[in-house]
Amino acid sequence: MAESKRRGEDAGDDGLRDEIVDEVAADDDATDADEPVARGGTATRSRARAGSADSKPTTRTETDRVGVFARIARFFREVVAELRKVIWPTRKELLTYTAVVVTFVAVMLTIVGLLDFAFAKGVLWVFGNSS
Repeated sequence: MAESKRRGEDAGDDGLRDEIVDEVAADDDATDADEPVARGGTATRSRARAGSADSKPTTRTETDRVGVFARIARFFREVVAELRKVIWPTRKELLTYTAVVVTFVAVMLTIVGLLDFAFAKGVLWVFGNSS
């Protein structure tokens, strides 16, 4: 239920997904003779590989290395493209997650502090106080 309320997803997409699943299920009933082509089997793959093997770079600019600034620019374009794919939390979700993390850290800090104090007192009791 929470998944369908995320931004960018419509509640009507579920019906569309059901139709796609039905079409895929209908394709599963295909005969074995159709299998390599219909399911993207070996026949399709071999044609794709053969086409890519014949396409060698013909000009010198296609074989040259890309410059430093072009690589930096491509890096930033890819970073922006990946950040657009991120589902950013809403303000309410962000505040909830922040409160959970701060509370967890405070509890762990208390536990570690108490254990440190207890072990310090225990070591001083076992080995004696030097003063």
